[in-house]
Amino acid sequence: MPELPEVETVRRGLMRLIVGKSIESETHDWPKGFPNSKSDVAQFMLGAEVTDVRRRAKVLLIELSSGYTLVTHLKMTGQIVFRGDAVFGAGHPNDSLVGELPDKSTRVTIDFSDGSHLHFNDQRKFGWMKLYPTLEVPEIDFMKRVGPEPLEDDFTAKDFAARFARRKNTSIKAALLDQTVVAGVGNIYADESLWGAQIDPRRKVADVTTAEFRKLYEELRYVMNLAIEKGGSTDKNYVNADGKRGSYMDFARVFRREKQPCPRCGATIRKIKHAGRGTHVCESCQH
Repeated sequence: MPELPEVETVRRGLMRLIVGKSIESETHDWPKGFPNSKSDVAQFMLGAEVTDVRRRAKVLLIELSSGYTLVTHLKMTGQIVFRGDAVFGAGHPNDSLVGELPDKSTRVTIDFSDGSHLHFNDQRKFGWMKLYPTLEVPEIDFMKRVGPEPLEDDFTAKDFAARFARRKNTSIKAALLDQTVVAGVGNIYADESLWGAQIDPRRKVADVTTAEFRKLYEELRYVMNLAIEKGGSTDKNYVNADGKRGSYMDFARVFRREKQPCPRCGATIRKIKHAGRGTHVCESCQH
């Protein structure tokens, strides 16, 4: 599933590619992936201009001039790929991982008045794009429950540690993956940040010291910012808004490095099952 850095990378691409464009038409082949009435689409989406693209946790918010927002969740295999016209050459399929679009995985296509297109691809059909009045978006149940953004300037190490106070008997990795604790952290960056902080993912939150929480806070922000810089992590399905892969996996220290030497101590990295996920750990230097 795309995590915060991947969704942020897509957001930045969409800001560059679609803001200011007017929506001319829409087609979809999977009603659950586009659960909007024809009347709402006609009234609030068609003819509207894209005014902004925001992100909250792993959710994209495409804001429209009609006062509505297209709330988009990529879930496990979702992709949002822009295809521009030949004049600008943006997102040309020749340098894309996904080729010509639409294809058999395309669930929604949004056509802009200038002849460009936005395609929502989703092989597993778990993702969705739903219209909400922009003023009501903060009242969506998920938005009210999700934790703070870990990369915000005003989110301190002290704030970070305090978010775990009610999860003392939970393992530190399970708590990191809980979106109500901190927003946007998934399996890749949980493993990477715990390795950086030298914390065993199976340890209980209650056993993590204040100094270790500070180190984990610093490592989480480091790996997420690096991932954004590298365009995210293309592990399986993720691509950016141009359809290109992210390169963070080339810089990963522990994730998908099982049976390889730990870059810090040289011991063999193991892959175990923990918190319901494949978990990568160096049992020699993560304590």
